[in-house]
Amino acid sequence: MLNDITLGQYFPGTSPVHRMDPRAKLLLTIVFIVGVFMMKSIAGYALTLLFLYLIVRIAHIPFKYLIKGVKPLRFIIIFTFLLNLFFLTGETPLFTIGPFTLTSEALFNAIYYSMRLVFLVMGTSVLTLTTSPVQLTDALERLLHPLQRFHFPAHELAMMMTIALRFIPTLLDETDKIQKAQMARGADFESGNLIQRAKAMIPLLVPLFVSSFRRANDLAMAMEARCYRGGDHRTRLRELKYTRLDAMGALVMACYIALVLVEGRIFG
Repeated sequence: MLNDITLGQYFPGTSPVHRMDPRAKLLLTIVFIVGVFMMKSIAGYALTLLFLYLIVRIAHIPFKYLIKGVKPLRFIIIFTFLLNLFFLTGETPLFTIGPFTLTSEALFNAIYYSMRLVFLVMGTSVLTLTTSPVQLTDALERLLHPLQRFHFPAHELAMMMTIALRFIPTLLDETDKIQKAQMARGADFESGNLIQRAKAMIPLLVPLFVSSFRRANDLAMAMEARCYRGGDHRTRLRELKYTRLDAMGALVMACYIALVLVEGRIFG
């Protein structure tokens, strides 16, 4: 399951999506998330799935990467589905199981909320797969730069978020190595009940935390040794600049939002 987590991983490429300004991709991702929450029917979610498929085709990213990113969250998605299925009320009952009455409104809401989680993960995965951590740092810092007038630590916040995102694949690899080492020593992470499995995770979590703190300390020392300060006086190898690709991306996203609004008028 660890190998299925794609959040934070970068898929190198030279596609039009890769060459877009990271600030534009970040803003368009936010707009996409808003569009997902505006969906009101199965047709709208089918439109979103088609839109994502076209984007990954343009970006030359295998669609299975997005599917792999959803797999680790399957338990959360199933829990969200069941929670909305049995605890939401409605006016059209389908059948009754003990104290619970299943209604058609609860069924549709359970499907919609679960699909929203799936598309949110897919949309953010497209952003991280086509944008390097350095580009994300620059984009966040530039977008938050106006808040520095109010003494908001834009650079520090952008750096912390990007470092955390960058180290997700590294920590996953470290977890996989520790897990295999502990299994070679006889550790069992799969058998037993829930409490026994939680106790079996202790030999995995302790060395993982120690390794994480060691990596954080090494990174801090390396940045300090290089006199890293950041902020307004930091130079950049590549300056961010909007191009025609960003305008085309905005136009495509505008068309998607327009279709979402039309879908809401028809099926809302």
